[in-house]
Amino acid sequence: MQKQESPTYLKAITIRDISDVHSIKEDIKKEMILILRVTPLAQKDVEQLRKVVEELYSIAKAADADIARLGEERIIVAPSNIKIWKPEYDLK
Repeated sequence: MQKQESPTYLKAITIRDISDVHSIKEDIKKEMILILRVTPLAQKDVEQLRKVVEELYSIAKAADADIARLGEERIIVAPSNIKIWKPEYDLK
């Protein structure tokens, strides 16, 4: 009999306030793939957005998750078993 793996969920979230980070942290612990839309917070307070992104980066790294920007408006966070392809830029 084959061992059945639990599914990995993908969740889209719009970040409107720094208080949204707590629930995002819980979703990272659950090893979900998260697509985070940051535009509303960016339009409201760029400095707060910077703090949120720094905190999310720390949380993701602590959980061994991968995090990357997805265009201008979104951030993606993936659990450790999923890697985000990031192009290596040649700066010559």
